[in-house]
Amino acid sequence: MALYVQKFGGTSVGSVERIKAVAEKVKRFRDEGHQIVVVVSAMSGETNRLIGLASEINDDPTPREMDMLVSTGEQVTISLLAMALQKIGVAATSYTGAQVGIRTDSAHTKARIQHIDTDDLRADLDGGKVVVVAGFQGVDDDGNITTLGRGGSDTTGVALAAALKADECQIYTDVDGVYTTDPRVCSKARRLETVTVEEMLEMASLGSKILQIRAVEFAGKYNVPLRVLSSFEDGPGTLIVAEEEDNMEEPLISGIAFNVNEAKLTLLNTPDIPGVASKILGPIADSNIEIDMIVQNVSPDGNTTDFSFTVAKSDFKTTQRILTETVIPSVGGGELRADDNIAKVSLVGVGMRSHAGVASKMFRVLAEEGINIRMVSTSEIKISVLIDEKFMELAVRSLHTAFGLDAESVSDETA
Repeated sequence: MALYVQKFGGTSVGSVERIKAVAEKVKRFRDEGHQIVVVVSAMSGETNRLIGLASEINDDPTPREMDMLVSTGEQVTISLLAMALQKIGVAATSYTGAQVGIRTDSAHTKARIQHIDTDDLRADLDGGKVVVVAGFQGVDDDGNITTLGRGGSDTTGVALAAALKADECQIYTDVDGVYTTDPRVCSKARRLETVTVEEMLEMASLGSKILQIRAVEFAGKYNVPLRVLSSFEDGPGTLIVAEEEDNMEEPLISGIAFNVNEAKLTLLNTPDIPGVASKILGPIADSNIEIDMIVQNVSPDGNTTDFSFTVAKSDFKTTQRILTETVIPSVGGGELRADDNIAKVSLVGVGMRSHAGVASKMFRVLAEEGINIRMVSTSEIKISVLIDEKFMELAVRSLHTAFGLDAESVSDETA
């Protein structure tokens, strides 16, 4: 007998028929003798509907009230799934995040899990019940409902698996695994049997929507076996492992990630003095805005610098306001240039550690397609470039072929 935590996303529970199908899938595992904890998202489109309702009433609602509102979506799903399981003879109990004891900090809409009380969960599991838990939510020390950010149900699932020391956390979604890139952009993309935690972290951080980055971080930190599977068809999915085994030479590139949710900002002719980067980025960080790529170019005379960085498009206008109203008056400098018509394309692969020439090949392929590179960022297993958004799909398809990732011509070529 194994203990599985199974997470089903919004499309997997998007209708009554799909909720019934999830119940049947869960029953099959329970009939095999396994203990099952199910984590579910709100029904597809429900969170957006609730946010739309809020915007019709108040265009600037408090984060606390938004958490109270959007957390109701998951509450509907857990009760319906528990009912569906009971209907087919499976003992089941539903819990909100607060009821199951998911304690978080008080950062509304972006809360982080601090502790999970598993006593009630274990009692129900030992009593033969399937436990159905609302993803995406928890409760702070003052009893306020909190949410973990969009995609937070993945984090709930992996965190519960870690707390319960589950045999596997299974993420069910509308795709049958992790692909070399998005098949909707590149028809030659192929499913990966395994991918390392490191690679999955990079892919998640770079815009891959298969898993939320915090969920992968949990899996890596607590050594939770994590598998991505399809809700709608049987198959092995993709297993996310700590590191590749029995593979003397890892593939050069495992996947290509991309993200159009990027905006670039540049402060021109900023004084080149110690601490200027902190003065620019500090007020932005204080507003809980995450910075991604950063490039600083010092002028020939050494007195000024052009400081460029990227943020999420959702933070674009707020960042512009902070720079204009706070940073420029205190730091000095010239004009602010801003562009939100950009995209980031990234190569990811642990094989980069032992291969040279990846960057030069990437730049050559893009140049041959007439694609100009605006910014570059690298890590040990990743190379990212910022390009005009209109060239994103062309860049992905060209790089996918050039690095031997196409389904019919898998290759480990290096240059």
